[in-house]
Amino acid sequence: MPLPPPKPVDTSWLDRDVSLLTFNARVLHWAKKTDVPLLERVRYLTIVSSNLDEFFEVRAALYTSLAKPKAALSAIDAQAQEALSKAAHSLVEEQYALYNEVLMPALTKEGVRVVPHGERTQAQQRWVKSYFEREVRPLLLPVGLDPAHPFPQVANKSLNFIVRLSGHDAFGREIDIAIVKVPRSLPRFIRVPDTLSGKRMLFVSISSVIRSHLKDLFPGRVVGEFSQFRVTRHSDLSVDEEDVKNLRTALRQGLVHRNYGQAVRLEVSAGCSEHLSDLLLRQFELPASALYRVHGPVNLVRLSQLIDQLDQPQWLWPRYEASYPVQLSTNTPIFEQLAEGDVLIHQPFESFDGVLAFLREAVFDPQVLAIKQTIYRTGSDSVLMELLHQAVQRGKEVTVVVELKARFDEEANINWAEKLEYVGAQVVYGIVGLKTHAKMLLVSRREGRNIRRYAHLSTGNYNPKTARLYTDLSYLTANPKLTADMETVFSLLANQSRIPKLGKLILAPFHLQRSLIDWVDKVAKAAAQGVPGRIILKMNSLTDERLMEALVRAGQAGVEVDLIVRGACMLPAQRPGFTEHIRVRSIIGRFLEHTRVFYFKAGALEALYLSSADWMNRNMLRRVELAWPVEDPALRKRVVDECLTMYLADAVDVWTMAPDGSYHQPHVARHRSADKAKPALGAQGKLMALYSAKP
Repeated sequence: MPLPPPKPVDTSWLDRDVSLLTFNARVLHWAKKTDVPLLERVRYLTIVSSNLDEFFEVRAALYTSLAKPKAALSAIDAQAQEALSKAAHSLVEEQYALYNEVLMPALTKEGVRVVPHGERTQAQQRWVKSYFEREVRPLLLPVGLDPAHPFPQVANKSLNFIVRLSGHDAFGREIDIAIVKVPRSLPRFIRVPDTLSGKRMLFVSISSVIRSHLKDLFPGRVVGEFSQFRVTRHSDLSVDEEDVKNLRTALRQGLVHRNYGQAVRLEVSAGCSEHLSDLLLRQFELPASALYRVHGPVNLVRLSQLIDQLDQPQWLWPRYEASYPVQLSTNTPIFEQLAEGDVLIHQPFESFDGVLAFLREAVFDPQVLAIKQTIYRTGSDSVLMELLHQAVQRGKEVTVVVELKARFDEEANINWAEKLEYVGAQVVYGIVGLKTHAKMLLVSRREGRNIRRYAHLSTGNYNPKTARLYTDLSYLTANPKLTADMETVFSLLANQSRIPKLGKLILAPFHLQRSLIDWVDKVAKAAAQGVPGRIILKMNSLTDERLMEALVRAGQAGVEVDLIVRGACMLPAQRPGFTEHIRVRSIIGRFLEHTRVFYFKAGALEALYLSSADWMNRNMLRRVELAWPVEDPALRKRVVDECLTMYLADAVDVWTMAPDGSYHQPHVARHRSADKAKPALGAQGKLMALYSAKP
């Protein structure tokens, strides 16, 4: 008997993009925490700025064009755009208030200062002028605007100046507007020599250096109004895959134009005149709501350069050394260990070295015949890619499924695809119209007369760098049913023949959404019959309407539903008459939460799945994604304990959602540790302590 539909109450979902901005506000909170090392607080500020850049590059243009007159928008669109703009402006204002009123004064107190022009000593001014003439001026070419010199192409997120001039140019004309483009090759923060700094660490910003010498760029003219500015452009590559013969070539051509897409945001100095800001808004065809006046550098992301130049370990997190995976022995071949049972690696608390060791062993084992791997985000400098390169050279059959459309990693992936093809690897690009987001590595090894498969599945990317920063689960197995399913999926990605029949794996876009709904409904039906039900889900985002509807049905049937959602969540929590039994929490910590874990329980029925997929429509229907069961009781308990129970008990780094979609933190003081000399630990802190204690 099917479950009844949700009760007819206010079932409106929360706005996805406002929810995403709310997540960034939670990240920004870490920049405010006085118990966080000072430079790490600055780093959280840069992370939020980077996230905002990507938000505007990808999401802003998905609304009806920001350049479109408001009257042309529907009432719903106008309301959504206004709410989004209000949330974005509020977050940016909060960032710069924190930068100016908290973080920079805190650095100054520690002897670190970015010195503005008006506060430099004469000796410092002379040094800055010498630096400008030597390193900066030769790279600048101001452009005066006239019919023969139209507004120059301004690249996405580049630093520029707009200047208003008075007087006449060399030809007697009153050309009053000029643009100065600042090359990306110039450092954004320059260390002042110690001989001019006393006992402090002093810096000057490149924008301040240029600003203080603008008059030198326009001899014979008078510099009046001026402002730095930065334009953000829509940067999500769009390629009609049905219409191109070579996707790799089309994407490489698209990368050339990415920096010059539709403008979606304009940042200027707080003191920029309306005359200049209006001119820029007209030039980039933007409404006033797209203008952001900022009290400081227009690109806070570049503060990372300041962090890198300060060699002060006491202002950074204490170095955390991840333990080698506790289930793996360094004295026994991994293939032999997997023959005894599956292995779980909890990153970054356990190191990614276990995964690298598995691949390295496969590369150098003469009995290994073939290696197949998917690549989504691996980075431009990748140990894994070099190992695959060596595997080809050692005579292995190497097949790599490279996702060329991994946003902002397209160029690195194209380069690796070409390098691997050059040495003889078979490189395929998955399914037309779908992104291959599944993370899997399959090794075929001859053992006597048989060929046995060994595999790695993961909730995260094959990227050693992010493996130190993201929480993820790696799963090593020789389970013949799982590895046979993986072989089938690789065949699908290569030859695209028929929808595969799988025994253990669940595959999107074919089965995953339906299977997850079935599991939710299974627990709901049991609860409706009086059997206690429980659903705990951990993911990055929850925005798929069909899955949310299933969760609402389950909650209304009496199932206790706990959702641990790091970022955007459109499902409101504990709304009267709608989601009373559904709780939503978000954990923000030292590491980026990235693990996807799905737990279902109804009486004696219990299931646990790990996955590469979030509960978003794109993951369910427009990507190749995998979910796989954890059936070993010991490993299942470990996942539940470390990824679910510990996170549900977190009273330090947790934010809980209110019915209106806002998030709040509990009063941490009420959750002090028993030892008052030690700070209370959140889930991540407890996991770091747990694995630091491992031999």
